[in-house]
Amino acid sequence: MKRNLTLVCSLFVIMLTMSIVTSAQVNRPYHDGSVWIVGVIQVKPGMSTAYKNYLATDWKRNQEAMKKAGIILSYMVIQTESHSGTDWNMLLLTEYKDLATYEANQDKADNLGQTLVGNDDVQMQGYRDRSLIREVLGNRLARELKLEPKK
Repeated sequence: MKRNLTLVCSLFVIMLTMSIVTSAQVNRPYHDGSVWIVGVIQVKPGMSTAYKNYLATDWKRNQEAMKKAGIILSYMVIQTESHSGTDWNMLLLTEYKDLATYEANQDKADNLGQTLVGNDDVQMQGYRDRSLIREVLGNRLARELKLEPKK
């Protein structure tokens, strides 16, 4: 009986060791990178200059403050031509270290917005004002894929 118990325990240890060694040998040629929040925007006809002025002032000031506070890593704006009247023509991208950092800093980012822009009423009025010059078609959460093995 004691011999059987020793044999079972030994087999269990061997199987456990083999599974750890096997999982440690997985070496994929890619890994997850940072997390991006992507705003999909359609600037209304004739309002491109007005929206770019907003981006270069208020939006940029908020992004820079979040970057300085360590909430975000970077940000960028990508502009393109739209192919139809319902198509997007601008992307607003904000980069976070990872999903956990994004979620953990939501309150900190909200407090920073309250300090920079104003209370909820002021922020809602700003959103209404911007709705005259652009339409938000949607927001996406995306993860960068690094095409190299994880170090």
